[in-house]
Amino acid sequence: MQKVIELFYRVLEALLILLLAGMALMVFGNVVLRYGFNSGLNVSEEMSRYFFVWLTFIGAVVAFREHSHLGVESLVAMFGRKGRVICMVLSNIVIILCSAIFFWGTWVQLPINSSMVAPVTGLSMAWVYGVGFFTGGGCVLIALERLIRLLTGRVTEDEIAAFTGENLTIEQMAERT
Repeated sequence: MQKVIELFYRVLEALLILLLAGMALMVFGNVVLRYGFNSGLNVSEEMSRYFFVWLTFIGAVVAFREHSHLGVESLVAMFGRKGRVICMVLSNIVIILCSAIFFWGTWVQLPINSSMVAPVTGLSMAWVYGVGFFTGGGCVLIALERLIRLLTGRVTEDEIAAFTGENLTIEQMAERT
């Protein structure tokens, strides 16, 4: 099962690379067309915006899995193991609640987004904003899995170190500032 999960995240990372490359190519091509030929492609403007939305929301799930989101590590680092585990439990409960609300909000907004189409491509806006299902659901699943492992005592010291930022090298910490 772990191999399937790793493969899934590698596919997501490849998708993020493709979205970023596609967005960069479309924007660069449009700049060249505008300044070199006094024209442009409207579809590239629209699709680069949508690629950016998808890139951001898919990237949020990948970053959450890797403990790359912002945290108050200086506060958590002051606690012992038990305090850190309690902070991890509370953090994951808050994440589950917020992500579930985000998923539900995407569901409530779906009929409105389905009735609207993009001005240039005619793409249903449900495809653009429907990525909220992936982000909300993905974060809920990751946080639930972490919470279950925390409550059953199967959390590793490496995971606690990743949560508190103690697994980072000095170079990695410098990159974050």
